[in-house]
Amino acid sequence: MTRVPPTSLQAWRELQCETVANCGIFEVDRSTAVSPVDGRARAFHRIRCVDWAQIVPITTDRQVVLVRQYRHGDRRVTTEIPGGLIYPGEDPATAALRECLEETGYRARAALPLGTTAPNPALFSNRLHGFYAVDVEPERAVQNTGSEVTEVMLVPVCDLEELLLAGEIDHALVAGTLWRYLRLHVPR
Repeated sequence: MTRVPPTSLQAWRELQCETVANCGIFEVDRSTAVSPVDGRARAFHRIRCVDWAQIVPITTDRQVVLVRQYRHGDRRVTTEIPGGLIYPGEDPATAALRECLEETGYRARAALPLGTTAPNPALFSNRLHGFYAVDVEPERAVQNTGSEVTEVMLVPVCDLEELLLAGEIDHALVAGTLWRYLRLHVPR
């Protein structure tokens, strides 16, 4: 297995940080940090948000339970896997199971880890926890509330790669988790 070699780069030293916007589910900080290379201070902005969790739910007949939903940032309907914010004090796996049931109506008994990634370390301070679940079963209606309205879509696991390559699933965080699932758990 190839490993990333060690680096001699050093972290920047933060001098000050202030919250400049509270946007409900995230906050924007303005930070001043000193470069370890030239000693100069520079301004940065960082989006602070709680961690997120998402899950690849697989039915007994090898269908992936996907959700379609309107995303205002992109102003279109996207195809995704269930996921969302992790509540304070909530375990990431518990959050993934909760999101699956809320957004799809399918119950997953166990969330199996796919790893943790940085959504965009240039701007975001949080982490994304990816999971998958097998033998998920429909249990109840989708719990659409507020600004989150989802529609369930079942897709054979064997069609995921084609959907990803065609750009039908193009949410970067979703695509990353799906590619990881395919690489680790679907025979080639």
